Amino acid sequence: MNDICQMKIQEVNFVKSSKSISQCPEPKLPEFAFVGRSNVGKSSLINKLMDRKALAKVSSVPGKTQLINHFEVNKTWYLVDLPGYGWAKVGEKMRTEWEKNINNYLIHRENLECIFVLVDSRHDPQAIDVDFMEWLAQNDLPFIVVFTKADKLSTNQLQSSLARYKKIMKLYWEEMPQFMCTSSDTGFGTEELLGLINKMIQEVK
Repeated sequence: MNDICQMKIQEVNFVKSSKSISQCPEPKLPEFAFVGRSNVGKSSLINKLMDRKALAKVSSVPGKTQLINHFEVNKTWYLVDLPGYGWAKVGEKMRTEWEKNINNYLIHRENLECIFVLVDSRHDPQAIDVDFMEWLAQNDLPFIVVFTKADKLSTNQLQSSLARYKKIMKLYWEEMPQFMCTSSDTGFGTEELLGLINKMIQEVK
């Protein structure tokens, strides 16, 4: 992290929850969105990043996050907690509405600087994750793959899991998307992730 400035979280404020992009806060600050399959550990990682115990709602029930949630961090950027996709126990109509609203947000939100796609490092590559990343690439949307729950695997197991993902993703990309590993339990990778955000904020000033 020598070339990445670290970020200290001093202030985090919930701004609002929005059903659609038209209800989102004024796009006055650079914005970074977190999204992933249901139960990937998104809320836990957000809480760890922000050094708050219950900023984002953590639940054993997939689909807890159902709106576009904006948090203002250090009065300089927005963290956005997006609804999870996948096997959330909600009706087909609601899933379709989520997908429409999230896609519209991702494509048209003018101050969105980067999308962090969360993937559970313990599992083999899932088609739904790969398809979502491919959709992001097709729409020229910048994203970074964030592997969660890295502490649940040994070093060798983690490297094997990453190798499997690289093998699959090389079928779709000539150049691999940027990726990193994290743990919401130990904090592994969180300083690096915040450093990347800080670097991107400095670049847009």
